[in-house]
Amino acid sequence: MRARRRLMAVLAHPDDESLGMGGTLAKYAADGVDVFLLTATRGDGGRYRGHRHGEAGHPGAMALGNIREAELRAAAGVLGVCEVSLLDYHDQHLDGADPREVVRLIALQLRRVRPDVIVTFGPDGAYGHPDHIAISQFTTAAVVAAADASFVAGDDGPALHPHAVSKLYYLAWPTSTWDAYQAAVRTLSATVDGVERHAVPWPDWAITTVIDTSSVWPTVWRAVSCHESQLGAYERLRELPPEHHGTLWGRQSFYRVFSSVNGGRTRETDLFEGVG
Repeated sequence: MRARRRLMAVLAHPDDESLGMGGTLAKYAADGVDVFLLTATRGDGGRYRGHRHGEAGHPGAMALGNIREAELRAAAGVLGVCEVSLLDYHDQHLDGADPREVVRLIALQLRRVRPDVIVTFGPDGAYGHPDHIAISQFTTAAVVAAADASFVAGDDGPALHPHAVSKLYYLAWPTSTWDAYQAAVRTLSATVDGVERHAVPWPDWAITTVIDTSSVWPTVWRAVSCHESQLGAYERLRELPPEHHGTLWGRQSFYRVFSSVNGGRTRETDLFEGVG
C-alpha cells in the first residue's frame, strides 16, 4: 500500500502554480504529501519583461517558452513539487486544441501518477482566460476518462490501469481574495472575441474548502519571484510589506466538484478530508 498521499495540480501556464495555487502546493509538500504538477503550455505566447511579441526586447516565442519552462521548474522546486510535466501546447491556443487528444494525455498522466486529489481552475477560468477555461474542462473530462476501463489512453502497461481520483477541486477565489490581489497587483481582465472579461468572485456560500497557507507565504513569494520574465506585470508585489503578502497568500479557497469519500455543507479545511 502506498504510504504517502498524492496531490496533482493541472494548470495552463508557467506561474499559475505560484500565483494561483502556490500556497496549497507549498503547504501540502511541507506536510509530506507528494505534489505533482502538470502544465499544459510553456507560456510561449506571453510578454517578456513587459515587451509584447514583435517588440524590441522580446526574444521570440521559442526562446520565451524555454525561459518560462526554466522559471516554472525553478518555482516548482521552491514550492516542493516532486515532479513537473508539460503537455507543450501553444500558449493562448489551448482552447483550440483537439479535445480528445488533450483529455487522453491528461488521463494518461492521471493513470501514471495515480493522485488522490486533483486541483485545477474553475469553469470561469478565474477571469475568463480561455486557456484557464480549457484546462478546467479538459481536466474534468480526463478525471472521468482515467477511471473508465473502456477508455484507451495509450500504450497502457501494467502500471497504467484505470484510476479513480478521490476528490476534484476548482480554485474558487472569493471577493476578499480578489480585492486584495487586484489592489496589490492590477485589475485582471481578458479580451476575448471583442468582449472584455473580468474576474467574477465565487460567492462565499459556494466555497466548500478553505486551506490555511499562512505558514508558507514566504515560500510562495520566493516561487513567484522565480518568474522573472513576468514580474514586470507584478512589479508592485516587490514593494508590499510582509503583512500584505500574508493577506495575499495566507489562505486558498476551493470548490469541491466531487468527492467519493465525504460530503455535506460543513466547510473543509483540508483537501484530503475523508481520504484514507
